[in-house]
Amino acid sequence: MTVAAPSRGAVRRAAAAAGLAWNAGAGITCLAAGLAVLGGVLPVATAGLMGRVVDELAGGEPFGATVGALVVVGLLAAVLPAVERYAHDELNRRARLRAQDRLYAAVNSFTGLARFEQPAFLDRLRLAEQSGANTPRELLVTALGVGQTAITLASFLVTLALLLPGLAAVVVVAATPGLLVRLRLGGREAELAETLSPASRRRMFFATLLTDQQAAKEIRIFGLGGFLHGRMRRELVGINSAERRLDRRTLLAQVALAGGSAVVAGWGLFWAVSAAAAGRLSIGSVAVVVAAVAAVQAGLGTLAGHFGALRAALRLFGHYLDVLDLDPGLPAAADPRPLPRLRRGIELRDVWFRYAEDQPWVLAGVDLTIPAGGSLALVGLNGAGKSTLVKLLCRLYDPQRGAILWDGVDLRAVEIAELRRRIGVVFQDYMAFDLTAAENIALGDLDAVDDRGRVVAAARYAGVHETVTKLAHGYDTLLSRLFVSAADGADPTTGVLLSGGQWQRLALARALMRDACDLLILDEPSSGLDAEAEHDVHTRLRRHRTGRTSLLISHRLNTVREADRIVVLAGGEVVESGDHATLMALDGAYARLFRLQSRGYADGAGDRDRSRDCADGLGGGDRTGGPDPAASSALSG
Repeated sequence: MTVAAPSRGAVRRAAAAAGLAWNAGAGITCLAAGLAVLGGVLPVATAGLMGRVVDELAGGEPFGATVGALVVVGLLAAVLPAVERYAHDELNRRARLRAQDRLYAAVNSFTGLARFEQPAFLDRLRLAEQSGANTPRELLVTALGVGQTAITLASFLVTLALLLPGLAAVVVVAATPGLLVRLRLGGREAELAETLSPASRRRMFFATLLTDQQAAKEIRIFGLGGFLHGRMRRELVGINSAERRLDRRTLLAQVALAGGSAVVAGWGLFWAVSAAAAGRLSIGSVAVVVAAVAAVQAGLGTLAGHFGALRAALRLFGHYLDVLDLDPGLPAAADPRPLPRLRRGIELRDVWFRYAEDQPWVLAGVDLTIPAGGSLALVGLNGAGKSTLVKLLCRLYDPQRGAILWDGVDLRAVEIAELRRRIGVVFQDYMAFDLTAAENIALGDLDAVDDRGRVVAAARYAGVHETVTKLAHGYDTLLSRLFVSAADGADPTTGVLLSGGQWQRLALARALMRDACDLLILDEPSSGLDAEAEHDVHTRLRRHRTGRTSLLISHRLNTVREADRIVVLAGGEVVESGDHATLMALDGAYARLFRLQSRGYADGAGDRDRSRDCADGLGGGDRTGGPDPAASSALSG
């Protein structure tokens, strides 16, 4: 999958961000807009009233009403920033919530895994998270700032044009380069953020590793802290260096522009004073001209800054919009077929799969059937394609060639959510969620989150009930040291950590929550257990699998010998198939591996030379290439 570069026009992005802010809070948006208009008028009103007071004093006229009006305007000007800040912050909270909701709803709609394994997409996603949270507020605040500044600017320019027309033109022309420079710098800021996104993600990765509780053991045992810290620092130094170069260019540009503005302001002051000396301006008008020149220069500078920031924000917002526009990843059937109860079985028919066009085939012409109501065991060395086959059965990926049929129905022709509801899985790399014990189990079936009876039943079947009940708060104990928790109104306490074997039983209980599923997949369900616990788990699972369709994957062949059928994968191909007795009689790869493992248990130690012989017998690990599809008929059985 290739994520397209941002291509939306700035106007379209602005409309999308404005719409997001408006939908997040129309009332607060209107309030912020009204405050911006008021903020734009107040400086002009202040300058005009000040000039009038000066003229009234010079002419001996009553000035009380004007001073009163000036006090009211001053009070509004003093209160306005605080009210604006509240309105902007409230708008930010609402817009951020809506933006994050939309973004993560889009991410959750991705039905496959491919995008989450692509660095380019992860960089895009990081920019989308940042811009989606900030851009709607930035856009509205900037737009309101532009409107506010434009009101002030236009009012002062009109005033200046009425008093000294030539000076108004000079000030505008002098400020134009600043506007162009700031727009260009805004584009460079966005380009820099895009360029530095991979380095920023790497820095965050190393920083997370340094504080991760799971990584802490190996970091300290192997003395990796300095190494990882150095990697993190190197990324940060590179980021700082790139930002510093842009900041220096920005500084030089701003200094040059400020110097030019100062020259224009001094010249304008001289012009105004000369006009007053010649009798063309009153003293009050001179004060207004001085205020107008300063305000116009400041306003044009602010306007340039707003436009530059707006350009950068809208460019980055394109990443957010592009993530929202991505399709789910796996094609959905236009007219999905109903998924029948599994009665005949699941068939893999000439299935080929690889993770990318430039990578080797992981599965190469696999043909096999998982019979309904029966058990099939899948064995093979690491890299043989076993876990990949599980991902295809769960439709986390689609095969590039061939098909997977559920009672004759192609998995691609049914709704993905319905398919996954009918499958229970224990993954080899199961998740340990930083939640309570009950929640960790109930996640297997969200409909049963509040059904403690089903949770306890699943825990009993997985043999983890006694472990959980001995915890401080039983099933309500937080299984994490990341957070502080108070269960049932108790004093806040830190959670607990389970052992690897205990976590594995908990993951098994999670899968068993789907007790009515059509297919149960167990990918190394006992790899973290001791011999006694492994025997106990597989005894329980054999009872549970009776009459159920199940797929069992394990490197420990004593745990799969009672399966109805055993399939040996090597290099992405099916090289042997049959029950335990048949495969032992065949005296092939399975028989050699089984005897090696049995001798290892009997001798009390595994021999590395035997393991190498076993590897030769199964055809090695990762596949470096695939045979031609035309030869696929020779790959099965």
